[in-house]
Amino acid sequence: MKAYCYSIPALALAVCLALLSSGCSSGKADPGAEAPPPAQAEQEQDGGAFTVEHPEQFPVVTAGQHEAAPELNVTGAVSADISRNIPVVSLASGRVVEIRARLGDTVSKGQLLMRVQSQDISQAFSDYRQAVADETLARTQLDRSKDLYQHGAISLNDWQIAQDTEAKAKITVETTMDHLRVLGANPRDPSAIVDVRAPASGVITDQQVTAAAGTQGLASPNAFTISDLSHVWILCDVYENDLSFVRLGEYADVHLNAYPDQILQGRIGNISPILDPTLHTAKVRLEVQNPGMLRIGMFATATFYGPSKGAHATVPATAILHLHDRNWVYVPTGGGRFRRVEVVAGKTLPGTPNSTQEIVSGLAPGQPVVAKALDLQATVEQ
Repeated sequence: MKAYCYSIPALALAVCLALLSSGCSSGKADPGAEAPPPAQAEQEQDGGAFTVEHPEQFPVVTAGQHEAAPELNVTGAVSADISRNIPVVSLASGRVVEIRARLGDTVSKGQLLMRVQSQDISQAFSDYRQAVADETLARTQLDRSKDLYQHGAISLNDWQIAQDTEAKAKITVETTMDHLRVLGANPRDPSAIVDVRAPASGVITDQQVTAAAGTQGLASPNAFTISDLSHVWILCDVYENDLSFVRLGEYADVHLNAYPDQILQGRIGNISPILDPTLHTAKVRLEVQNPGMLRIGMFATATFYGPSKGAHATVPATAILHLHDRNWVYVPTGGGRFRRVEVVAGKTLPGTPNSTQEIVSGLAPGQPVVAKALDLQATVEQ
């Protein structure tokens, strides 16, 4: 049997080396050891309830309260005010030889729109000139008959016949002159071409005529339609169940898709007495003063307000989770448990801190909710 002997200095040196090596490996503390463990969520049998290990990591806020009337948002489209549409027609039939305006042009009253070469005008001028000649002859015969009657050469009856003939000749001249004016011709400018001018100022919203086309007077469609767009209509479809929001004479807010930052006021001028048999919607007409930006066919959203105000909850925008085209909030139920509740989000309240958003339904004022729903949702999905 061999005996092993160790010297004291060698043993001390080995102990020191062991201590130094352990000290070098643990000289710097692990920062992760001092941080709280990550929260973990466990889904309960109820699909909308979750249990979280560290609920203190998700701060909770209390829902506020906002007094507002219930709102109804419907879509609509801008259309011209029919009462401000003015047709442009040519009473003289013929062929269009020139067009001076086009669809979409802004025109002024009296502006030349088109020129028509018409046989009606030629015939009307012929009738007018013949009437003028007959009136001249009748006046001459009347003067001669008067002189003859004064000298006893003719009877009183002959003189009265001459007077009657001259009076009828004047009436014929006036009638043929009015006929020319109705057709749009100038009696002092005999021409087979008639100028068709704008009867009012506005925008040409419809055109049914082209160059070299034929026109049959009133039997033809309106050559142009001029619309005064200073006031327009917005036609909306309102479902039968929502008609209580709509009352004649009241006003609605109009939001344009093209100008989302501007709000216009529209007066309810008509509610259709007949519902659409398929959709059960009623046409609601809003009368809006056009500041210049409204164009025919634009899409708009009209907001109608209910007759009385109600209390709605308000929460920070971060407390609302947008998931699967629906809105949700997380409500704590105690013991580290949270329940996901579906809500109907309203508008963002202007002038409020943290982008406060209105909750129309699903949450009552004073209820606690998780301030940052997205953080809790991320933990749930882990």
